[in-house]
Amino acid sequence: MEEEYIKLIFGLKLKQIRTKRKLSLFGLSKLSGLSKSYLNEIEKGKKYPKTDKIALLAEKLEVPYDSMVSLKLDKNLAPVGELLKSKVLKELPLELFGIKESDLIDIVANAPTKVNAFISTIIEIAKHYNFGKENFYLASLRSFQEASNNFFPDLEEAVQNFAKAYQVNLKKSPTSEELEEILIEEYGYTINNDELTKYKELDKLRSIFVPKTKTLLIADHIDEAQRAFIYAKEIGYNYLQIEERLYTFTWIKFNNFDQVLNNFYASYFAGALVIPRGLIKKNIDAFLSKPHFDKTFLAGIKNNYNASPESLYQRLTNILPNDYQLENLFFLRLSHKGGSNHFEITKELHLTHQHSPHGNETNEKYCRRWVSIRVLQDIAKGTEDHLMDVQISHYPNDGLSYLIFSSATADPFKKEEYRSVSLGLLINDQLKKKVEFLNDPNIKPYDVGVTCERCAIADCKVRQSAPVILNRQQQYIKTESVVDELQKKFS
Repeated sequence: MEEEYIKLIFGLKLKQIRTKRKLSLFGLSKLSGLSKSYLNEIEKGKKYPKTDKIALLAEKLEVPYDSMVSLKLDKNLAPVGELLKSKVLKELPLELFGIKESDLIDIVANAPTKVNAFISTIIEIAKHYNFGKENFYLASLRSFQEASNNFFPDLEEAVQNFAKAYQVNLKKSPTSEELEEILIEEYGYTINNDELTKYKELDKLRSIFVPKTKTLLIADHIDEAQRAFIYAKEIGYNYLQIEERLYTFTWIKFNNFDQVLNNFYASYFAGALVIPRGLIKKNIDAFLSKPHFDKTFLAGIKNNYNASPESLYQRLTNILPNDYQLENLFFLRLSHKGGSNHFEITKELHLTHQHSPHGNETNEKYCRRWVSIRVLQDIAKGTEDHLMDVQISHYPNDGLSYLIFSSATADPFKKEEYRSVSLGLLINDQLKKKVEFLNDPNIKPYDVGVTCERCAIADCKVRQSAPVILNRQQQYIKTESVVDELQKKFS
């Protein structure tokens, strides 16, 4: 057992026993002859008393000595003990948010019963929504991105330094051939394009890296943009000197948070290398200054960048907040099985606050007026490999409106499945100053909701479910209003 854990458990037990005896710290100090500050340090898990002091406390509190030193906690504190014992506090990326582990320990020590209730609630939520360790790590990463406005100057600088050292021209997107040469010549990689095709179980993987021999196994069905990104990501791992890493793309599982964070760092490096900051800023300047919406900026992505639509949209979430002060934005990725009526949000990011269109884990139907869903429905019906659309979405419930761009493509790894990526920008004074084409009459406005079950739009022709949750909330409001009237009438 770690000494730290033993201190915390003893402190929690002492505080619980003292509280049951209705003793203050001052009272226990008078009773035992030990100083109040010393007892406070013990209860906070900062000190562990010597044997004679434990015996004294056990005698004065009328508790068996063995019970005092036992690491077993009663039912009321058991979840807290499990939390501390599991070392989950050490797994959390606390330092990323400027939080000290001692701060959380103080909370646990000062309000163990409330913390116990909170932990139990989190466990129940996790069970109900199948929220595993990977989900928890990814949620932590998302919070880190949002806290940093998804812009990381050190990584941007690293890409610039790499390009200078290896003479990579950042006035255009590098090709996979350029990046492959660096992997082979500089980092000693061997590229294998055949092995993965022999295993059907690996159909959904794009690459596997074997560190012992520095062999990179690549799926044969990926396109040029995907290959360039994989190579750029491997370069990122090496150039940033990352050792704790994942070896498959896409990932299968995370063993710890460092792998999650390092996977993000390498991916960010890859995106910044494949879509250079200086290049995309020139395109954004030209795009935003046009009086009418130019669909070719996003629809012609393959001609402008050696990158997928998703990589471009992700890159915009780096550039727009930092270089254009458009900080109120969200990113969504949805998946859809052709012929079905199911749409699932598989990735999301919200900067500055949680925006109206967001994931919902209660099997509610997402609003079919979303452009994200419309492009998915359209591409599933046709033969095109890339569809793009734009709309202004107004959410009557909160009075907010968004300019939303969305692109849909066939999923290259799943038959008859499709995915869309969307970037939403909150329409405020800042956006109105930056976007010349915001009043383009060709951009259609839509009243939208988050899910049908919570939507008040009465004449919606694409509604998938009755507004049962909204009706229930309105009924509660009416009931509460009548109760207030009766309170006033008979007071």
